[in-house]
Amino acid sequence: EIPYGIETTTGNTRDYVLQLLANIYGQKQAGRVWNQFLVQKLESIGFTQSKIDKCVFYREDVIFIVYFDDGIFLGQSDDQLTRIIKELTELGLEVEDQGHPNDYVGVNIKYLTDGSYALSQKTLIDAIIADVGLTSNDYTKPVPAKCTQRLHAFLDSPPFNRDWNYRSVVGKLNYLAQMSRPDILYATHMVAKYASNPRKEHGEAILHIVRYLIKTCDLGLHFKPDSSKGFYCYAEADFSGEWNQDFAETDPSTAKSRSGWFILYANCPVIWCSKLQSQVALSTTEAEYIALSQALCDVIPVMSLLSEMRERKFNIISEQPRIFCKAFEDNSGALELARLPKLRPRTKHINVCYHHFWEHVRKGLIKIYPIDTKKKPLPQNPFCHHRITMCGC
Repeated sequence: EIPYGIETTTGNTRDYVLQLLANIYGQKQAGRVWNQFLVQKLESIGFTQSKIDKCVFYREDVIFIVYFDDGIFLGQSDDQLTRIIKELTELGLEVEDQGHPNDYVGVNIKYLTDGSYALSQKTLIDAIIADVGLTSNDYTKPVPAKCTQRLHAFLDSPPFNRDWNYRSVVGKLNYLAQMSRPDILYATHMVAKYASNPRKEHGEAILHIVRYLIKTCDLGLHFKPDSSKGFYCYAEADFSGEWNQDFAETDPSTAKSRSGWFILYANCPVIWCSKLQSQVALSTTEAEYIALSQALCDVIPVMSLLSEMRERKFNIISEQPRIFCKAFEDNSGALELARLPKLRPRTKHINVCYHHFWEHVRKGLIKIYPIDTKKKPLPQNPFCHHRITMCGC
């Protein structure tokens, strides 16, 4: 539409619109237009877009991964990648070559002498600590959340009134949890859940997370690939774990179960998630089955991507002749439903979309095994033990 203050010489100004001659940053379709432009440029110099992930491109033995307007080239030599960057520059693209990725999308990447990689975000952690008015000398916490308290709406408590921006801090915590700190994911999701109407207790919960980050500011992810291991998917559900009759009327989401999953490839953590399920589960079997299905939604596309790379003769970190996944589940009912797909009186109402992985199980690409888990909040020692297992440090 024509902006206010500009008038046409003829007719009613409101009947006219402006035609854009170039893409404008911030528009609804700006991201799509930029992607189409980039794909066209890459294809003109011989790159082929992946059929599985539209942000992955191939050219002979080179892989290009794009994330918004950042990208990583993977190749056999620096000279090979330098030539490709020069070709992109000659097409009119403004390309900034930052060399080997010591830092990417805010994550510091360090190559260690034993051949492993350490990923951390200390700069972001320091910014979060400063945002809430704490320092590295303040007292710390051994775990990111209280073991004895579950957060809820606290509608009878005073509103959050500290001198820092609740949503801004939650946003930074969420980015940190998604990128390099799965150990704070659950605690971060709980404080983010009440960002629209935070109370005093929610602010205290954020400070608890930050005090834990002060103690563990140098930690992150440790990648040491093991070619003998493929995909390992651990899925779990907390059936109506936040249900409380006292405030269920004011917070109906307490009736929903929580899904959590952790996925490793070659013994390296690649995907993790903790979220409420979108529908109310009627049994522990249903809650666990939904969690398993959601987890495999993340696994299957990555399996397909690696299979595509193997077909293109790329070296995949795996000694297995084919890409497959081992999934672990602790509920016998969910195991039975996943292994032997058939309609049962108490589970036939489960949405069809959660049965998407049955064909992969039938073909042997996914195998599901039983495992023992604990659903209660963990104190310091068990928590640190599982953090080392998940993050490697």
